[in-house]
Amino acid sequence: MVAVTGDDNSGGPPPTDSTGIGGSISADDLAADQGFATESAEDLAEGEQAAAAAAPSADGDQDGADATEDAASAPDLEQESEIAADYIEGLLDVADLDGDIDMDVEGDRPMVSVVGATLTELVGPKGEVLEALQELTRLAVHRQTGARSRIMLDVGGYRARRRQELAELGRTAAEEVSRTGVPQRLDAMTPFERKVVHDAVAAAGLRSESEGEEPARRVVVLPAEDAVMEPAGGQG
Repeated sequence: MVAVTGDDNSGGPPPTDSTGIGGSISADDLAADQGFATESAEDLAEGEQAAAAAAPSADGDQDGADATEDAASAPDLEQESEIAADYIEGLLDVADLDGDIDMDVEGDRPMVSVVGATLTELVGPKGEVLEALQELTRLAVHRQTGARSRIMLDVGGYRARRRQELAELGRTAAEEVSRTGVPQRLDAMTPFERKVVHDAVAAAGLRSESEGEEPARRVVVLPAEDAVMEPAGGQG
């Protein structure tokens, strides 16, 4: 794991303007400051979903993992992490935020984490800003490598904490469904969140499927005898 300070902008794009961040930050502001004003977070998410739809998946919620493509080599993943770290470093400079950047590779997915004391602006309500930042970061990596990236971005440990919460939610829902035999429909979640819940339900011995359309797509936990796997295809 490599730590990079957010004060060094040697690898990132030179700041061109200030976001004027006080207590809040929007995905559109960040996109505009990095020269992506023409591409909204919704456009990026739509492209990600389209790519994911073509990729076979056990639970239908893998975020853009294309099983038909060869897995990226370790050097390629490290390069993606470095590009992403430089991009996030530039965002921190533009937003005048302090933070350290950790780079890592877990399995076949590059990871970039930003840690610091004042990073709530980069997470947003229910992680919405973080999701938009991740899509922008993936686009920045794609523009340099020409390959679609599955890089995972975390800020202030938000995803790690959220993963624990969702795993517990999945286990609790599975226990309730096992006890009552009644399917449970959970609240709408992002692809990343649904994947965590699917895994927790499977670990508890039950099955689950996703229903609905983004952004209202949700997990349904089913009794074992009623479980029907979602068609392959389809994070985060």
